[in-house]
Amino acid sequence: MATVTEWFEGARPRTLPAALAPVIVGSGAAASLGGFALGRALLAAGVALALQVGVNYANDYSDGVRGTDLSRVGPTRLTASGIARPKHVRNAAFIAFGVAALLGLALVLVTRQWWWLGFGVAAFWAAWFYTGGKRPYGYEGLGEVMVFIFFGLVATLGTTVTQAGRLSLASALGAVAMGLLACALLMVNNIRDIPTDALAGKHTLAVRLGDATARRVYAGFIWLALACAFAALLPGVWALWMLLFIAPAAVLTFAVRVGVGGRLLVPVLAGTSGFQLAMALIVATGLALRA
Repeated sequence: MATVTEWFEGARPRTLPAALAPVIVGSGAAASLGGFALGRALLAAGVALALQVGVNYANDYSDGVRGTDLSRVGPTRLTASGIARPKHVRNAAFIAFGVAALLGLALVLVTRQWWWLGFGVAAFWAAWFYTGGKRPYGYEGLGEVMVFIFFGLVATLGTTVTQAGRLSLASALGAVAMGLLACALLMVNNIRDIPTDALAGKHTLAVRLGDATARRVYAGFIWLALACAFAALLPGVWALWMLLFIAPAAVLTFAVRVGVGGRLLVPVLAGTSGFQLAMALIVATGLALRA
């Protein structure tokens, strides 16, 4: 029987900043358009957090029952370790998805933007079939594509349009930046797992590209995201704040490019998450203050 602490760790709290970051940027973009609404921002944040927790439990369940997680580095896997029954982990995922659905429905009712229901269904499909189902797309190297779409474009632009009712170039650039950093998080996680994923038949993009190329792609995600964030804040002095991110970007990419692997990549994963959250806060602040 898993403890409360083990269930908390199974939700992978280190990934949660990646869920909040696009909502923060989207809210800042909404403020720059004169449409910031705190209640709607909180609902969007709730949807993002619940969906991320649901994804994490769903991945734990699906990878666990397939045997992919038997030899993993990183947080404890509830299913693979045997400390929680598979059906309980699956149910935890469904509960989190249910919370996300209720909050999302509330946001739709408040905004009366009914077409978001279609995006919601697509998001739940993407969340479950990343590692679930007979042919999970995460096993075919498409994880980064879906992460970019849903945890970058949809989350950021959706937050903006549900508050301001319209979009801007800055919101689009911010969405791309958040999507690229979400991809960087997934990439570094999968670089760490290349040896075990390859043996288990999980052909992530990192496995398909190979270790060396995957590390270069991670660096590309980081630097391109920084460039997009800089462009989102132009014109104005807030763009200069992005210069503060050059040093941490260099540290993260250097650690990955020199071949750090295994458990040594866990701090890089945490650092990438922190990098994204910090960037989101600065970008959102800069956009809001130039309104």
